[in-house]
Order: sequence, then structure tokens, then C-alpha cells
Amino acid sequence: MARAFLFVLDSFGVGGAPDADEYGDLGSNTLGHIAQFCAAGVGDRAGLREGPLHLPNMSSLGLLEVAKLASGDYPVGMPMPERIFGLHGAANEISRGKDTPSGHWEIAGTPVMFDWGYFPTEGEAFSPELVDAVCREGDISGVLGNCHASGTEIIARLGEEHIRTGKPICYTSTDSVFQIAAHETHFGLDRLLKLCETVRVLLDPMNIGRVIARPFVGETATTFQRTGNRRDFSVPPPEPTLLDRLIRGGRSVHAIGKIGDIFAHQGVSRVIKADGNAALMEATLAAMDEATVGDLVFTNFVDFDMLYGHRRDVPGYAAALEAFDRALPDVHRRLKPGDLVILTADHGCDPTWRGTDHTRERVPVMAFGPGIRSRSIGIRSTYSDIAETIAAHLSIPLGPNGWSFL
Repeated sequence: MARAFLFVLDSFGVGGAPDADEYGDLGSNTLGHIAQFCAAGVGDRAGLREGPLHLPNMSSLGLLEVAKLASGDYPVGMPMPERIFGLHGAANEISRGKDTPSGHWEIAGTPVMFDWGYFPTEGEAFSPELVDAVCREGDISGVLGNCHASGTEIIARLGEEHIRTGKPICYTSTDSVFQIAAHETHFGLDRLLKLCETVRVLLDPMNIGRVIARPFVGETATTFQRTGNRRDFSVPPPEPTLLDRLIRGGRSVHAIGKIGDIFAHQGVSRVIKADGNAALMEATLAAMDEATVGDLVFTNFVDFDMLYGHRRDVPGYAAALEAFDRALPDVHRRLKPGDLVILTADHGCDPTWRGTDHTRERVPVMAFGPGIRSRSIGIRSTYSDIAETIAAHLSIPLGPNGWSFL
């Protein structure tokens, strides 16, 4: 009864990337710094959580050993488990950049070995020629923003002007991305998605990785709130991924959360949307009950990155990790003989780090299931080893970019 379940804890890095200095991230460590802050009481928030970081289930899957292997130190304040179950190690990213598509594509066996296009960090992010084309092809009177920005900050700052003028809010980050925020009712969700499709075509020659629709609701700066109707318009992976190979082999790929968007809906049997980690876990557990022999259930748990990493919210990130950890026994209870679960991440987003962007880090790799014995798999040279492990487990042809650790 071979099935596979791949869970990406979006941005849950464990430090130690050998090329972190090239990205200005030397010393970043998402897990390590969250644990350090929690042990010092900086991770406390009334009514949310308090005390040292408490992840007993992931610790029993080798998380503390993963952290020591990746960055040289055990996380501060986290007790050692009595024993460890399953395979555990860390992985280096070889893709260029530290963005979501690169990390996920490499996890699926296709590293990004080309350079993405990026927008300038100084002055206006988008050229007058690009803005003119967006306005002309998108049938809008102009844009607001045109800068590098945090999504929540720029909506609070420009949202009222957006409602008044009808001009969408356009911004970017250090990732290869063009983001468009617009009000779901005043501007219209369908109109926003259509505009993003138009911009996607305009940006293809520039090799920009994603166009992201960021719908929001509310009427004033203090009440604006982004909704769960976000949509990513990604370029397709440069070569077939694990997902494509599974589909070609007659298997089913259940894409939960934003997985379908990240892979430009290639290699996906069905898309299951959910808003927030709790709903994503509920959808994942339901998909586990439905998955049949040879299937892959692939989930991105986005809140770690979107709500807490980028917003540099240590207590929020810690509480989200603890909630995920509490849900793992529900995953265990659904496993059948032959099943394999892999927990990993696509990059880091250290909430104690400067700025608001992703951080270049190693990621954890923890694999477990009935009959899988505990051992260290060391530091893997590429995330692609995850894809080839799943390929070997599900008995499909292996790809060219990684090696199974089973």
C-alpha cells in the first residue's frame, strides 16, 4: 500500500546554508532563533503561547538532531526526546534564489539553475514602459505603489486611495515577483485575477517568476484584511517534475493549498484550496483518507511564511509550529503499511532577521512511516533527493537531479 505524503512547512529553515553569505543571510536560522527568543521569554504573547518552544512530536522525528547537523547547535530550551523515529537530516538548496517556486521545484526534482528576472531595489520598481503596458492591456487608469513593500503595510497605506481611484496597488519584493493588491468588491476579484493573467503574459519575456493576486476587504486602513482568495500565476517549471512523472505513470497528485499555483497546474490531478494552516491540515487529513495506492498528497502550509515569517512575528511563528506539531498524531493515525511521510521546507524566513524577506538556509528533512527505521541521512546536497526518494518509494522512474535516501 505505497502512498506518499509531502508536507512543506513554508519557510521553516534550520540555518547553516553554505552560501548564506552570498544572499546577505549569514547567521540566519529560523528554528534556532525562534527557540532562542522563546527560551528568553521574547516569544511569549498573552493568550497565545508562553515559555520555551514546545515541539515534542517533531523532536521525536529528529528535529533537534537536524538542527545540530545543519547549524552546529541544538535549539535553545527544547528538551531532547527519549527516542527518535524515522529518517532525519537537512538539505542544501542549489537553485539560484531563495523564492517559493525555486524551492518547491527543487523539492520536486527540478532545481532552478538559471537566473530569475528581478525588479530594481532603488526608485520605482517598474519601468514607465511596463506600467504603460499594464494600464493599456489591463484597461486600468494607472497603478499605485510601484515599489518594494510589505503587503500588509502597503495595503494599509494605499488601500483607501485604491478604493477612491480604482487604481490597483502594484509592488514587489526581493523575490522575482509582481504583486497586485485590489479590493475584492470595489475593484472585483474576477477583475483582479484577469489583470494578473494579463500581467503574467507581459512579464514572460522578463523571466519574472510569479504574479500574485492579493485581494483584500475592509473599508479603512485599520480594517483592511487580505483574504484567502490569493492566487499565484507562476511560470511553468523548466523541465518535467516529480509531479509530471507521477501523472505520466498513472498516479494521482493531490495538490493542497498553493501547490497547484506554484507548479502552474502542471502534474496535478486535483487542486484543494484552503485558507490557513488549520484548514490546510484538515484538508490534508481528508485527502489522506481518500488517497489510493501510488498517490502523492502534496501540501504547502503557508502561514509560517506569509503570516509570521515575513511579518517578523516570533510568537505567532512559534504558536503556528506548536499547533502543527499537535496535529501530527492525526497524521500518524491515518498511515497504512507502506506509507511514507516527508516533512520539509522550501527556504527560510527568520522572523528575527533584518528586513522582511526570505532567508537562505538549509531545510529539515524528516521522513517516517510504518516500518521505517530511525537513522540520520546527513546533509543532502540538493532538495531534489526528496523527489527521488518519493519516486523510489512509489516505484516510478528516477529523475536526473537527486538520489533516494531510503
